[in-house]
Amino acid sequence: MSVIYPLISISRPPLVSISQASVSRMAAVSVLAVGLCTSATALAQEPNDAESSSTTWGLGLGAMSEQEPYTGIDRDNQLLPLLEVENRYIHLFGPQIEFKLPSLYISDSQALDFGIVVQYDGSGYEEGDADILDGMSERKDGFWAGGKVEWDNDFVEVGAEWLADVSGNSKGQRINVGLERTWHFGDHFLLTPHVGASWQDDKTIDYYFGVRDDEVRIDRPAYAGESAIDVEAGVRGAYMFDKHHSVLMGVEVTRLADEIKDSPLVDRSTTNSVFLGYVYRF
Repeated sequence: MSVIYPLISISRPPLVSISQASVSRMAAVSVLAVGLCTSATALAQEPNDAESSSTTWGLGLGAMSEQEPYTGIDRDNQLLPLLEVENRYIHLFGPQIEFKLPSLYISDSQALDFGIVVQYDGSGYEEGDADILDGMSERKDGFWAGGKVEWDNDFVEVGAEWLADVSGNSKGQRINVGLERTWHFGDHFLLTPHVGASWQDDKTIDYYFGVRDDEVRIDRPAYAGESAIDVEAGVRGAYMFDKHHSVLMGVEVTRLADEIKDSPLVDRSTTNSVFLGYVYRF
């Protein structure tokens, strides 16, 4: 299994990254780290900072604990570096880079933000990762790319994203949607509940959770994946001591679709992630 790199975001959180946790460990971290870093740094910024042509940097360290759905796989606990670089043209955070497109301003309180994203996906596995995977062919990591749109307004943040596997491993596609709202408590603390859903096509599900004819054994019958929709909910929080120092936390749970739960490789109906981190913003 691959290492995930959480993100430090200076602008709005990538709302639509939150629902891929059932397939991608990287995406599970995205919602916990990227979004809460986004909101935390927003406390220290003036509203026009995001429009600045200057480049902003952030560095930190986080601890991630995640349970994946595969039968017998141990809970994954990691210390992870946090890195973010952003200006008005690009946003690089961990395994993803966004190329920003012009926004559409509907009113003083509403805007549509557009972007093109390229993302490294660490969802692959090797047969030694768990007993149930012994004798399985390697499922490779890869790159996904696509477009995103976010609707920023005073009531709730709404995001949608389409991604395709440009590395050609699964040859699959994903569509993710997310909703969230942030509450500020004083000048230092904020809390952001969020919900999301992720549609994954049959090629994606089959690649990560299918069992091919030459991989069959007594306790692992052949299985062909079908398209599926996972649902996720969670909460992020951030406490800013000042404009440089922040403590971040996040918890999320993903309810797996039946098309994933029915795989002979899986023995869980949910996955979950917990994140705690510290960020220094330059």
